[in-house]
Amino acid sequence: MALFWLVPIAGVGAVLFALWLARDVLRRDPGPPEMRDIADRILEGAMAFLRRQYGTIAYLSVGVALLMGILLAFLGRSDITGDGRVDLADTLGLGWRTALAFLLGAFCSGLAGYIGMYISVKSNVRAAAAAARGGLREAVSVALRGGAVSGFLIVALSLLGILVIYYAYGGPNRLVFDPVYQANVPIAPFLIVGFGFGASFVALFAQLGGGIYTKAADMGADLVGKVEAGIPEDDPRNAAVIADLVGDNVGDCAGRGADLFESTAAENIGAMILGVAAYAAATRSNIPRPEVWVLFPLVMRAFGLIATAIGVMAVQGKEGENPMRALNRGYFLSIALSVVFLAIATWGMMGQATANPVWLFLAGLVGIATSVAFVFITQYYTEVYYRPVKSIAEASRTGPATNIVAGTSVGFETTFSTAVTIGVAILLAYWLGNHLRLPNGEPIPHGGLFGTAVATMGMLMTAAYVLAMDTFGPITDNANGIVEMAGAGDRVRSVTDRLDAVGNTTKALTKGYAMGSAGLAAFLLFSAYLDEVAKVRGTPLEAVNLAKPEVFVGGLIGVMLVFLFSALAIRAVQRAASSVIEEVRRQFRTNPGIMTGQARPDYARAVDITTRAGLRGMVAPGLLAVGVPIIVGVILRAEAVASLLMVGTIGGILLATFMNNAGGAWDNAKKLIESGALSNPGGEKVGKGTPTHAAAVVGDTVGDPFKDTAGPSLHVLVKLLSTITLVMAPIFI
Repeated sequence: MALFWLVPIAGVGAVLFALWLARDVLRRDPGPPEMRDIADRILEGAMAFLRRQYGTIAYLSVGVALLMGILLAFLGRSDITGDGRVDLADTLGLGWRTALAFLLGAFCSGLAGYIGMYISVKSNVRAAAAAARGGLREAVSVALRGGAVSGFLIVALSLLGILVIYYAYGGPNRLVFDPVYQANVPIAPFLIVGFGFGASFVALFAQLGGGIYTKAADMGADLVGKVEAGIPEDDPRNAAVIADLVGDNVGDCAGRGADLFESTAAENIGAMILGVAAYAAATRSNIPRPEVWVLFPLVMRAFGLIATAIGVMAVQGKEGENPMRALNRGYFLSIALSVVFLAIATWGMMGQATANPVWLFLAGLVGIATSVAFVFITQYYTEVYYRPVKSIAEASRTGPATNIVAGTSVGFETTFSTAVTIGVAILLAYWLGNHLRLPNGEPIPHGGLFGTAVATMGMLMTAAYVLAMDTFGPITDNANGIVEMAGAGDRVRSVTDRLDAVGNTTKALTKGYAMGSAGLAAFLLFSAYLDEVAKVRGTPLEAVNLAKPEVFVGGLIGVMLVFLFSALAIRAVQRAASSVIEEVRRQFRTNPGIMTGQARPDYARAVDITTRAGLRGMVAPGLLAVGVPIIVGVILRAEAVASLLMVGTIGGILLATFMNNAGGAWDNAKKLIESGALSNPGGEKVGKGTPTHAAAVVGDTVGDPFKDTAGPSLHVLVKLLSTITLVMAPIFI
């Protein structure tokens, strides 16, 4: 148990490390006045959007917390006092504790995203100035460290938030008798599920709002600027360009940050719930310190923070080197250290709790290997060096229609490798977990499920580094835009172009990583839901019988929800993008001086349009995602909800995989053509301004709401379904 003290130490240490990184970035030169002016406009737009967005989310969060607390207080049937009966003290206690945990999770999620995005916006101009001053090496360091502020704050606040509320609700000392396990077990893991739901709730609206904003601005800027007006990307004559740069931050920083915050929180809580079965078995066998089974996932994450901090500090770019190689060195160092620390955590903490800790170590290793596998899968399908992207670029020669058909085919193809990887990981981790034994040789109940929980925690050990790479993307994208708008010159633009290309890859990798973690977590959280239902009913729910009509209908509604949610998200982007397109056209038409450079566009007008559209568009799909599972549970009951959760999760994972990878491949096919890497049979370069490039821009525009709005939002939806059903299970019985 001595290792457990590493959890608060690593959590606080990670916050201090993030603050040190922020200071290191902010002390650097922000560049000449032209760059600072553009950066200030981006910051102003981003913070204005976040203030309005989080204000809306705050009202919704308080309303949902009150409604949830009331429903659980009056309809719940959970015995949290352990006296064998459910009375008003139980239901009221469950209601207010869940509502409070929900608000804490929502607050921590919002805080982490807000601070991380602020630092990333401050980092972009410093990365641009570093590229102008010292070239590639310093720019890579600034962009990665700026991104790491967000990564470490998110993971640390998630870890500390769970730790604080777990002990505030009694921790390992508040025990109640569980009729399913026939033992006294800690009730706190079941009481803190509201924390995960709060994190998921904020993440869903942050990802939706940010995704709608960023893609509406991006589509408007690209279609009118590149295709109609024939001006370069990030050209200062384009009225939507500031809104586009703002969108990179509110979508890819705040949105994705909230996404992975709720991933780490929800999956950690699910793993702790599954550890209760092993706790009960150890208690029945009088094995000392049974609480290690519940706390082990927290220790794994603490070690992961240490590993990733070392990985970030080890990144040193080299002039003339592909920046992706420098980032990969840091990533694989983090992976190697995670393996070493996993071994220390397993034998140091679980060596006396299980007869064969090697099975736990191997299960964690499966999760780490799965994270690496998803990195390579995403690279293959979205990088310009491989067949999928090249095939889309080739298809662009014959127009937008063939480009779109080729990209759609690539997206559907990616579901095969995703399903196989997740399936193999779950089967292998489950098999390894089934070999777990207590020191007296007794099998551990649900050992296979705990094996999958450990695999999920293994995958999340490098979450802080992956988040740093993700935020690296919008920082370098913004730096590239600032350089173009400030007229810094071709030499500087060549540096930021290389950084921007790598940033596109890192953003795609993060989506693959997030989807992989959602896939592993889906099984983990589904099992946690069954445990919660069993605890409330007093008898286990052994199987979900799809032959029952109400259960079949629950599954049907689950997969329908995935598609309807995506439809609403994409429609919101289309409507918002249409407004932006009309506005940019209007400004070009009514003010001819914009195209000649004699007049400045009205950037604020485009920012205001996208802000209002993002806030309007996020409400309907968000409330749909929250409301449907509750309605199904109240009407069709717990087994139908299990079917909704299972089938909806599978559909969501595969649809998100299609959208993320198709969109990423379309984007990089366009960039491949823009780089001059595509040639005609006669050897002539096919580049910007050609019909082939115009076709690729159209394909990229189709993929924009796939990869940056609906796809990432589905990651959150998959886990929101799990957390909301976990929280509301007492009213479904």
